[in-house]
Amino acid sequence: MNLRSRVIALTASAVFLAAVAVLYTIFHGAQPAPANGGAAGRRLQVLTNGRLSYTLPTGPRRVTPVECDRAYAAAGTVACLRPVGALSAGALVVMDARLQERRRIPLTGFPNRLRVSASGRMVAWTLFIDGHSYATTGFSTQAGILDTRTGRLVKTLEDFTITKDGVPYRNMDVNFWGVTFTADDNRFYATLSTGGHRYLVQGDFAARTIRTLASNVECPSLSPDGTRLAYKAAVGGDPKRGWRLSTLDLATLRPTPLAEIRSVDDQPVWLDERTIAYALQLSDGTNQTWAVPASGPGGPRLLLSNANSVSPPPDDASS
Repeated sequence: MNLRSRVIALTASAVFLAAVAVLYTIFHGAQPAPANGGAAGRRLQVLTNGRLSYTLPTGPRRVTPVECDRAYAAAGTVACLRPVGALSAGALVVMDARLQERRRIPLTGFPNRLRVSASGRMVAWTLFIDGHSYATTGFSTQAGILDTRTGRLVKTLEDFTITKDGVPYRNMDVNFWGVTFTADDNRFYATLSTGGHRYLVQGDFAARTIRTLASNVECPSLSPDGTRLAYKAAVGGDPKRGWRLSTLDLATLRPTPLAEIRSVDDQPVWLDERTIAYALQLSDGTNQTWAVPASGPGGPRLLLSNANSVSPPPDDASS
């Protein structure tokens, strides 16, 4: 083959390879980049196929060997609800920022919700004891709290004294889930279900008391400034119709539906005062983490594919 023929052949090969690359991009798409606006350039802790992972402002995701069904991190504390296997029970595992285990608590039930207070001191979890969906009847949950500083452990909030609509209340059908802590590491918000209704409650960990505040508020998440809650609200008060992501002004108890109109069955996370993140699951079981403005107007944006249980990373864990 002469020189001219070789040049023509190489040029044709380059054109062919470029065309293949373009077609691949069109049909397969690129991996979504972190959303701009409050979360741009931030490192995040997520679960990737059930493994604790850390995103970086640039470069690939760092996936660790640590397996969790739910995870959350704050201020050097990493909490992990270990998966329930055919021959193994679940557990709450509390680790430091370098994923060294500090405390392990055996638990019976299927992992559902998990939170760490902003200081890293308090850890709260929710398990399904019976049933696997908040949209079904007859399910049972168990919500507990651990004070990592004192070691005090409350395995179920059902032992607390309940005040409903200003009156002492006790019923066998009481269920709690979705705890979120205030800055003092004592007060918290959660969901109470009883008598076919769901309520936002405020609890006092030291006093072991809980009182109702509002209706149709599930899986609350307190904003960084402590003035609002992000939560899921059952459409028309009926969980079988799905949930609308919303915020609640704690001073006025006024709700604001957010721009995400798909049903969100998750406890949302405040990435900052303006941005709320949450997980959605595709029909094939793939998890995605999305973000939406906390103010109401705007639209949802894909943050990460193949990711759920999002939270800011603890100190040093993603380095």
